[in-house]
Amino acid sequence: MQGRDPIDTRLLDEFQRDLPLVERPFAAMAAALAIPEGDVIERLARLKAEGAVARVGATVRPNTAGASTLAAVSVPTARIEEVAAIVNAEPGVNHSYLREDDWNLWFVATAPDAVALEASLRRLETDTGLKVLDLRLVRAFNIDLGFRLSGARRAMAPDAGARPLALTEEDRALLANLSRGLPLVPRPFAALGLAEAEALSRIATLLHARVITRLGVIVRHRPLGWTANAMVVWDLPEPQIPAAGAALSALPGVTLCYQRRTAPDLWPFALYSMIHGRSRAEALAVLDQARALPELAGASARPLFSTRCFKQTGALIAVAA
Repeated sequence: MQGRDPIDTRLLDEFQRDLPLVERPFAAMAAALAIPEGDVIERLARLKAEGAVARVGATVRPNTAGASTLAAVSVPTARIEEVAAIVNAEPGVNHSYLREDDWNLWFVATAPDAVALEASLRRLETDTGLKVLDLRLVRAFNIDLGFRLSGARRAMAPDAGARPLALTEEDRALLANLSRGLPLVPRPFAALGLAEAEALSRIATLLHARVITRLGVIVRHRPLGWTANAMVVWDLPEPQIPAAGAALSALPGVTLCYQRRTAPDLWPFALYSMIHGRSRAEALAVLDQARALPELAGASARPLFSTRCFKQTGALIAVAA
């Protein structure tokens, strides 16, 4: 993040996870940064207005509080704007990107439950007149994405999976609010529809159960200089996937890694890894290191660089009353 204010850099590097779970979290962040609480709130508001920060809130483990899938459509060039508008208007679509492939419009579809998700995908097929690839998550190797934006690249921590926890409707409402983002006020946890102490206690429980995978500053990478971002898909035999996924997720520069269902005769790739780079050369260098991993010997890789971000919001967990 060359040229960025050093306090902004620390704010974005040190608080993408582990947001202080206290009544005044921005005051705790301010103490760590040796600046006033109001300065932290003003900086976050400015970074959000600039598009560098999506929200201060939570990312929720896929398919715990709702249902989700990665989907794609093959859109003729002349229809990209039209189809992207249809896809982005679907309430549960929370991320959508144009990527370098025949299957060029990729999006994450979320819904309160599996029935609603299926209805959303069928509605998109009807409205666009195009086949939708539905690539459900099978297992996660790393789904954190909260990597440091300055300094040397580091390996991401492997995903540890969720602990058993029976979610209540109150939990779902809380997670929905955290996915939309906390208000940038001194006591944000008091604005979540629960008593402040109860909200803090329940968030701690959801974090311990790893239903909340990350609580902190959720950044948008492109405005921060990470403009060469590739979703690399791998075609390899099923028995190799566990070892390959573990090896990929431990490689510095690989920022996400997971296995998804394939689409017979349409999409044979089961293993996915995201590489975020500040240049195309940097991203491809990480890909070269990935190809050289013994666990990926003989695997076919296809990098799908994103060329445009259409939408990036939190997941749809509960339908607003």
